[in-house]
Amino acid sequence: MDENTEHSGFAARLSAAVNAHDLERVTACFTEDYVNETPAHPARGFRGRKQVRRNWTRLFEALPDITATILQSSQEQDRVWSEWEMRGRRRDGAEQVLCGVIIFGLEGDRARSARFYLEPLDQGDLDIDGAVDRTTGSPAGTQAGGTP
Repeated sequence: MDENTEHSGFAARLSAAVNAHDLERVTACFTEDYVNETPAHPARGFRGRKQVRRNWTRLFEALPDITATILQSSQEQDRVWSEWEMRGRRRDGAEQVLCGVIIFGLEGDRARSARFYLEPLDQGDLDIDGAVDRTTGSPAGTQAGGTP
């Protein structure tokens, strides 16, 4: 069974449009004055359906087999919380996997806003200690004062 069939409403409609590679259906899911906020990368935020169209035109061209799977979603009134996985092969053959959360604000049946946390999958071998080390700038097993 397709994992998206259990989801309904806005998220299911958007994922169906993406999986059909239907640019018109994808862009129709967004209002003209749509606002996309990307909190982890503020400079990547944008406004407008025209930018949505540009983004998806490039994605469909670069990842011709892209698919979107909704892992979880919940819609309450005009708010949709959704966890996504998107994957496809670039034209050079490399697999591209994006995963994360998108929180949509709706106006009618279209997205008027989103807080976008979808990121490329990090396939490195850095474990949790290494990730904390990178974040804190200190090696694993040491305390703030530098003693293990």
